[in-house]
This record gives sequence, structure tokens and C-alpha cells, in this order.
Amino acid sequence: MKTKAAVQYEYNQPMVIEEVELAGPKEKEVLIKYEAAGLCHSDLSVMKGVMPLPLPMVLGHEGAGVVQEVGPGVTKFKPGDHVVMAWVPVCGQCYFCLRGQPFLCQFKDKTRGGTMLDGTCRMSKGSKDIGKFIGVGSFSEYNVVNEENVHPLAKGIPFEVAAVSGCAAMTGVGAVINTAQVTWGSSVAVVGIGGVGLYAIQGAVLANATKIIAVDVLDNKLEYAKKFGATHVINATKEDAVAKVKEITGGLGVDYSFEALGKLETTVSAFNMIRIGGKAVIVGIPDFKTQLALPLYEFPLMQKSVLGCYYGSGDVRTDLATLLGLYETGRLKITETITDHYSLDKINDGFKDMVEGKNIRGVVKY
Repeated sequence: MKTKAAVQYEYNQPMVIEEVELAGPKEKEVLIKYEAAGLCHSDLSVMKGVMPLPLPMVLGHEGAGVVQEVGPGVTKFKPGDHVVMAWVPVCGQCYFCLRGQPFLCQFKDKTRGGTMLDGTCRMSKGSKDIGKFIGVGSFSEYNVVNEENVHPLAKGIPFEVAAVSGCAAMTGVGAVINTAQVTWGSSVAVVGIGGVGLYAIQGAVLANATKIIAVDVLDNKLEYAKKFGATHVINATKEDAVAKVKEITGGLGVDYSFEALGKLETTVSAFNMIRIGGKAVIVGIPDFKTQLALPLYEFPLMQKSVLGCYYGSGDVRTDLATLLGLYETGRLKITETITDHYSLDKINDGFKDMVEGKNIRGVVKY
């Protein structure tokens, strides 16, 4: 069959909107008609070559839609089911899954390069294969995905809400609740107020942190942060962010900081914001060549910690349902983080708006 898709052919170039060929699902694979796809900074990282993955590729790793067809051996889904995608496939049997770390499932490395779990592609243009980003490829009207990437979605939940929950909410809230395990009464700083940063702020609210400090360079994003629970905001172009954080915390520094941009300078700032015994959590994806240098003595003598966060350090099989339950009861604001909608034809405009700080979470609606 044919499907309309946004294809990334070259780094630092716009995606090409065109029809491509899509083969049907093979064993334990599912054909999805996407209804909504979120625009995430990780997609932008591939577009710019910061995350160097093989091209051509259909990007998009936040997605939700309707099952059209299932391949042999699929037992969890049937045509007509509403589903949401997760970009970490969970096998449930590997070393990591059996030790309570399904977000590190060995399957994730098999799909990172754009192929299915069996190492082949389902999309093509002429004689050239086209990969799909980390098992999802939601910048296409239709796509074939592994059953392990698919999760059920209640029919009352909007597709765009589900799509955003599959990455931004999982990662941001999970960084606070799962990775850092923020305790009530804590102080928190979030550096970088995009989609993931806003969910980290909401995670801090859910964890009953008392001081929640948002740091960014754009005042409009800091205004959003206030609406989602930030108690203090700092524009890092107008103030020394580290000094201001220490002032707010009585000279100590925060108990926990979260870096949600993937930049070296903001990572160093996030580390310098934490108190003795504090934890800095690195959530943003940096250029793969970036190296981090920190004062070594601060680790043993001040017992500071730097933690990595991959997909919110959670179990997508249960955490997605929890996040959507929080949304349904009004305790997690997801709709409010979606500030702009785009057609697939205008997807490049959506990423331009992201770079210029005009949207918080843009969504393609099919």
C-alpha cells in the first residue's frame, strides 16, 4: 500500500512530504493508522545530525491511532483497537526486564537504527529502504510497528493526549518520580522548559515538592511554567541562574535538578544548582560527541550524584495507564501543554516554531 509520510533524507534539511510504499505486517507486527503525532526535540536532534542515525528515515516517536491489520502471532490487538505507541519495546524476558528495568530492554537497540525487530524495513521509495525512528515512525499516515511498541488506549481519550503521554509525559514525570524519587517537601530546579521540562514540573507537583524552580531563556516559557506549578522562575539571560537558585534555597542549592535540554552548559549549571547530597538528573539528549567534566571531589566529599534518565526510568506497560488516569482525574495537565496543531504538510513549520520557542508541544493531526 501507499502512505503519505514526512521523510528525512539529509541532515539539516527539511523533511520531504511524499508518498512511499508500505509493506504489510509480518509476524507479531501491527499496521497502525496514526491519528496524532507529537513533535519532540529528539526528532529535531536527528534532523540536525546531533543524534546521528541512518537516513532516509521517517521520524516521529509520539503517536496514537487505530489498528488496521495485525500479522500472524499478534494476540493483544485486533483491527479497530485504539492504541498508543511507546518507543521502547518491552520483551519482558531479557536481563533488564527481569530486573525491573524494562526501559532498558535489549529490544531497544534493535529498533534504534530504524528497522523492525527482525532487522528489515517496511517502508521504501523505489529501490531504497526507509527506516522509522525508534520503532514508531509516526510522521506517516500509516506505519507498521512491532507489537511490543503498542499499548492499549481507552476509546474516550483523545489521540493527541495519548501521543504526548507516550514520550513527554512518560519522560518528564518519570524523571521526577522514578529516576530521582523526589520526596515530599523537597526543592527542585528544572532547566529547560519545553514539553519534557513542563512535565518534570508537573511531576514535582505530584511529588509534593515545595520549591519548584523553572529556568529558561524565554519569558513566555517561564509563564507557562508558572501555570503548571513552578513556584519560582529564572530567566538565565537576565540573572545568574545558579546564584539565584541558591538565593531561593537559603544558600544551599536544590535537592534535585533536572536538565531537559541536552546541552553541556545547562548540564553544568544543573549540577552546580544542587546542594551537598543533592541529585542532578540528565534528561535531555546531547550531541553524541559531547563530553562532561565536573569537579571529581564533589562526588565523595559532598556526596553529590549525577543520574541519567532514559524514558522516565519507568515501566511503560503500567506507567502509561497511570499517567492517563491522572489526566482523566485532572491531576496531570496534558491538553494544556499542546499549544499548536499542524497538518502533515506543515510539519516543517512545526519544527521551525519549536526552534523559535513559539510552541510548547506541537502535534500533527491526521
